Amino acid sequence: MSLKQKLTDDMKAAMRAKDAVRLGTIRLLLAAIKQREVDERIELSDADIVAVIDKMIKQRRDSIEQFEAAGRQELADTEKSEISVLRDYMPQQMTEAEVEQAVIDAIAASGVQKSQEMGKVIALLKPKLAGRADMGKVSALVKARLAS
Repeated sequence: MSLKQKLTDDMKAAMRAKDAVRLGTIRLLLAAIKQREVDERIELSDADIVAVIDKMIKQRRDSIEQFEAAGRQELADTEKSEISVLRDYMPQQMTEAEVEQAVIDAIAASGVQKSQEMGKVIALLKPKLAGRADMGKVSALVKARLAS
């Protein structure tokens, strides 16, 4: 079953269960997927949908920071509950050790020696780790490995 079909089925289940938070979040996600499909005139694959979900999670993290800085805890809590729903549709996260090993392998495969060329390593890692690891942390790890 495709991820898009799973989302549609889960939306129907959330309607039946009267789970407003889950229903609203899934509807937002489906709308974002549909918008991207219309804009790019393509049918999104599961990997593309994971990228949309990842982007939505990042947006909510930014919103949480803003809301907490402004003292709007109720809005921050709403965003946190949406993140928990969105995470249900992300692939299994990699452990720190798995990410570290992937970085070591990518550096060895690319033959990069300097941190100025870390873009080559990130280009190798991105397809493998997208949605499975925080790319910001991966980038910092690559930079640290190349600096030493």
